[in-house]
Amino acid sequence: MQETSTIAAGQRADRKLLIGGELRETSRTFPSVNPATAEVLGYAPDATVADAEAAVAAARTAFDTTSWSTDTEFRVHCLEQFHRALLEHRDELAALTTAEVGATAALCAGAQLDQPIDIVRYYAELLATYPLTEDLGNIESRGMQHHRWVEKEAAGVVAAIIAYNYPNQLALAKLAPALAAGCTVVLKAAPDTPLITLALGELIAHHTDIPPGVVNVISGADPEVGAVLTTSPDVDMVTFTGSTPTGRRIMAAASETLKKVFLELGGKSAAIILDDADFNTAALFSAFSMVTHAGQGCALTSRLLVPAAHKDEIVELIKNNFAMVRYGDPADPKTYMGPLISEKQRDKVDGMVKRAVAAGATLVTGGEKVDPGYFYTPTLLADVDPDSEIAQEEVFGPVLAVISYTDDDDAVRIANNSIYGLSGAVFGSQERALAVSRRIRTGTFSINGGNYFSPDSPFGGYKQSGIGREMGTAGLEEFLESKTFATVVA
Repeated sequence: MQETSTIAAGQRADRKLLIGGELRETSRTFPSVNPATAEVLGYAPDATVADAEAAVAAARTAFDTTSWSTDTEFRVHCLEQFHRALLEHRDELAALTTAEVGATAALCAGAQLDQPIDIVRYYAELLATYPLTEDLGNIESRGMQHHRWVEKEAAGVVAAIIAYNYPNQLALAKLAPALAAGCTVVLKAAPDTPLITLALGELIAHHTDIPPGVVNVISGADPEVGAVLTTSPDVDMVTFTGSTPTGRRIMAAASETLKKVFLELGGKSAAIILDDADFNTAALFSAFSMVTHAGQGCALTSRLLVPAAHKDEIVELIKNNFAMVRYGDPADPKTYMGPLISEKQRDKVDGMVKRAVAAGATLVTGGEKVDPGYFYTPTLLADVDPDSEIAQEEVFGPVLAVISYTDDDDAVRIANNSIYGLSGAVFGSQERALAVSRRIRTGTFSINGGNYFSPDSPFGGYKQSGIGREMGTAGLEEFLESKTFATVVA
């Protein structure tokens, strides 16, 4: 463990891969762009297939030849070290997250950084008390007593592939439970936000006793690098956060070697405003949550279902709330909404809005690009057909689609009319709202603004929103295998 490291944001060309305990340079790099300015922030190593293979080999060797997977006390120690290092470098990480991800200060104080840091502490504490052995007692068979028990063991070598939108959350929600379980990991950064993920690798290399090869961090723009991680016979498990189409491809690739697969995928979540709700509160929550991180969140409620008799009133409230959203430089503490991640993503969002209007939706407000950087104004669409593209496909931008319904049954039907089932929300009298929420097929649900997001709360979805759960005890168990033992005692 070395004593110093520098991870501050800035114009840098010296980010390195972490492979086998060494911070390595590569023969080629690619730029990371500040989405608020469209200027190059720094450079990340563009890993090759050989680099990915070396990372997998290092993780395999570390798992097979060290005591990492069996020394629970040492793993707790290393997780505690990692947590302290994250806290000590929190402000530097926040500056880099703001610059590379476009995250505001408020988001860094929550889901972009501080909450992810707390995930590491949570799993260190959970590991210290989690029952890795379960005694099943004795049974009699063939005239003898047989004692049985179950031991939980590490799943093995884990390939963790993350998306760009919340890179600290996604990386640490995979790393922390995987390490707690005793797995070794190859973490692949998202091509749009590589620097912050590589910075996590630097902290591990410089400030923890985690053995060489237990954590490997790579970045690269070549799709073949990811293919190595999903197909290598030396990888036992793949955990991926990203789009559903990519998740399908990863699942298919992993099936050749029957890897364990955990997928946290897309969403097209619905918020339902019941006719007995406080419309002002519901509209405020729906508007400001939709533009959180410029709409780049898989669990955001991008469909707003409103009673037909109150549609105009609620649309006007949302419009007024959108007008209050301050967007711009994410480094400014007064900014609520930052930019989209790239010009490509902004063009995608703008194209979907234009097609929605052409298909009959009403553009109430927004729908504009703002330069410099990749900003897009908070956008409200009314009169949306529940079967249209804008109501069925993930936008990943600050776009809210309003859909009218006739009664509670109709609202439930529309909410469930999706290939996704990640999250949802409802506003109304408590008993009625709870009854509606239990009919919606999603993995998480908010009632009257309730916040379910916490290190101890499992997060994941139904249907094509994924397989498995992240965070909580369930998140640890994703990275464990169960082995049943029996011995003759009499």
